[in-house]
Amino acid sequence: MVAIIHKRSWRDFDWILAFLAIGIVLFGTIQIRNAQPTETYWVKQLIGLGIGLIAMLAIAFTDYRKLLNLAPAFYIFGLILLVIVLIPGIGLKINGQRAWIKVYGIGQFQPSEFVKVTTAMMLARYFGKHRLSALSLKEMIVGGLILALPIALIMLEPDAGSVLTYLPILAVVLFLSAIKLRLVFASILIAVVMIPMAYVVGVKTGFVKDYQQQRINVIWEPEKADRKGIGYHTWQSILTVGEGGLVGSRSSVAHSQSGLKFLPEPHTDFIYAVTAENTGFVGCVLVLLAYMVLLSRLITCARRASDRSGMLFIMAFVGGLTFQIFINIGMALGIAPVIGVPLPLMSAGLASLIATFIAIGFAISVQLRRFVN
Repeated sequence: MVAIIHKRSWRDFDWILAFLAIGIVLFGTIQIRNAQPTETYWVKQLIGLGIGLIAMLAIAFTDYRKLLNLAPAFYIFGLILLVIVLIPGIGLKINGQRAWIKVYGIGQFQPSEFVKVTTAMMLARYFGKHRLSALSLKEMIVGGLILALPIALIMLEPDAGSVLTYLPILAVVLFLSAIKLRLVFASILIAVVMIPMAYVVGVKTGFVKDYQQQRINVIWEPEKADRKGIGYHTWQSILTVGEGGLVGSRSSVAHSQSGLKFLPEPHTDFIYAVTAENTGFVGCVLVLLAYMVLLSRLITCARRASDRSGMLFIMAFVGGLTFQIFINIGMALGIAPVIGVPLPLMSAGLASLIATFIAIGFAISVQLRRFVN
């Protein structure tokens, strides 16, 4: 097997996927530099790219089935990280959230981004067994518990934005694991009924905080939002996007919306707004096209998988990636609430960047072994 992989490895390596991911990161690094010209976030992003590439290559040339066999160990390790981050003195508390661990010489590391990968691996391993019938209730409950453990720990941080990015992972795995269609329709119906009810109950009980309610109201009634208060982020992002016009603003970086410090978190949450300001409508469309090609390459890797486990992991990753892209860009355009979801590969953040390259390496590993039984 090793000989077969060695002969075909470089020929079957998905260079388009790898170079496209690198290109998106480098383009994003330029935007990070434009967003925060006086900071070193862009340098850390390049460091993260280097680490991510090493991780991607190491995983790509490792048999992914061996990695999936170790999924329970990786999963438990991820849960331990989520527990450690909650310990005062170890976990860093920023903006009311204790969600980061200090890594000396590099910066902050957010375990919840890494745990997305280990959770997807665990789900792919559990649901990847050969089957001839639809999922049983027991299997769906077990899948729910696998997802519930990291979500519960992340809610203690608390980081509702990260929690939301976990949900598509399980949804995609269940959908592709022969779940009964009547259960899918029933789940959609229940969600349509229960989400508004849960919101009302959350408001009355105080579980949904006042600032969270206002962020949602900004989307429903933007004209009534306080543009100097809770609606400030959304309004400034919309202004920044509009400033770019067709091909980008002519203003210097120092006099841009982000350069003048009007746009909050321009290097993370609103990196797409910065991209719109610097490259205009044309640049934004090209970024979307790049993501579309990236996702299509990942789906191709999933279609070529020789087993269900590899396919499920890649598609779970695709589901989570698509959701993050949609929410982050929605935040920038004012059509989604501001919940702190980064734009994959473009937003500044070591953990998110490295985790994404780990998953890409896994997808390439699946493709390299599509002819190996």
